Amino acid sequence: MTNLLHDLYTHQAWADAEHWKALEAHPAALEDDTIRKRLHHLYEAQRAFLFISRKIKLDRHDYGIIYDMPVLKDLTKCNHEEAAEFLNNATDEQLNDVVTIPWFKDPPISITIEQALTQTALHSHYHRGQNAARLRELGGNPPLTDFILWLWKEKPEPEWK
Repeated sequence: MTNLLHDLYTHQAWADAEHWKALEAHPAALEDDTIRKRLHHLYEAQRAFLFISRKIKLDRHDYGIIYDMPVLKDLTKCNHEEAAEFLNNATDEQLNDVVTIPWFKDPPISITIEQALTQTALHSHYHRGQNAARLRELGGNPPLTDFILWLWKEKPEPEWK
């Protein structure tokens, strides 16, 4: 497995944990419909790409469930733990396997598992940025979670307190 993909996923878990702490520190943020919907979308997108990468059939009935925020936080944490386990055991051959992304129909798209996982990390970064801007609008203090900051801090592990 590439070191960069591993770093992107370890950073993603850390950054998500930092955002959850900042959102919890400003209770109005977790009551905000925009942030709540985006947190659900982040979880679902990360989960879906992990399932696709692990070649587990997606059950679309599991998607669209609205969880209480503490439950969603726990699910997000578990998802990151499952992703770390998958990546720690994935071979280069597995990461080069091709998967089809089911929601792209016309035309369909097939990409490597490494590309699918990279998409997830980049997509998550995009939505964390949106939530950070919204948190600031609500009077909260978004954390700095840039990749380079994580590197500068010597790659801290996520703290899900």
